[in-house]
Amino acid sequence: MTSQILWVEHYRPRKISECILPQALKKTFLEFVKKNELPNLLLSGGSGVGKTTVARALCEELHRDYMIINGSEESGIDVLRTKIKNFASTVSLQGGQKVVILDEADYLNPQSTQPALRGFIEEFHNNCRFIFTCNFKNRIIEPLHSRCSVIEFKINGGRQKLAAQLLDRCAVILNEQKVEYDGKVVAELIMKHFPDNRRVLNELQRYSVSGQIDSGILVNLSEVSMKELTLHLKEKEFTQVRKWVVDNLDNDPIKIFRKIYDNLYNYLTPSTIPAAVILLGEYQYKSAFVADQEINLLACLTEIMSQCQFK
Repeated sequence: MTSQILWVEHYRPRKISECILPQALKKTFLEFVKKNELPNLLLSGGSGVGKTTVARALCEELHRDYMIINGSEESGIDVLRTKIKNFASTVSLQGGQKVVILDEADYLNPQSTQPALRGFIEEFHNNCRFIFTCNFKNRIIEPLHSRCSVIEFKINGGRQKLAAQLLDRCAVILNEQKVEYDGKVVAELIMKHFPDNRRVLNELQRYSVSGQIDSGILVNLSEVSMKELTLHLKEKEFTQVRKWVVDNLDNDPIKIFRKIYDNLYNYLTPSTIPAAVILLGEYQYKSAFVADQEINLLACLTEIMSQCQFK
């Protein structure tokens, strides 16, 4: 039986060398550690790829005092001003510069909070460094870009190698937690969510509650049924569409949008496909930061149902 610890936190890498990253990225961060230098950083990339883990690992390896502020929870300028000034204006007990990690910084108000942070970076440059993490770097104002080293967490090549490293990491965790598992099933779970390492670990922990991960969970990992969904959309059966959304919410929303997109030509008349593409693009973007994925996906399908013509 798996324990009550939160795996994503308990097994979070403490060193850059332990992080699962493309080689070029890892080399960059290892250079910071080797030179004992830490510039202001803007780390951008998708969810769960390791931005916050890298920020924390850098601080711990360089023995820097650091504070984490979640931009989606503490976005008010007054709160930030008080917390940052109290932290950054005092000398570090460990020596060296302190570090403020602003997680999910793309949630910070670009009209008030982000411009104020520009001033903080300059005011405390002798005593403090800032690391911003975000999913969408275009939502961070240009003056912050220019004051930071911008590093994108992109995985161009080497996906198979990184996925294999994650599989090895998962095996270590499952063995330590004494969870029986089928390696092929774990590999399929990884390929479903990769490169979102956080999602993989959360799903593994959820499925391992019974003490075993086997082919029984593959039902939950199967492809969404497009034929069933399309029939409900064509017949304008809103209640059935909503039920479909609820039943398939365990699937990654981004992959659901992609699956719908891939099937447009099979189910829609050619003249309405452009409208559907625009809707999918808008709602896929929103899915990265909406509070309720069910409402967002249902809203998208409702618009497709009302605006598009089916064969």
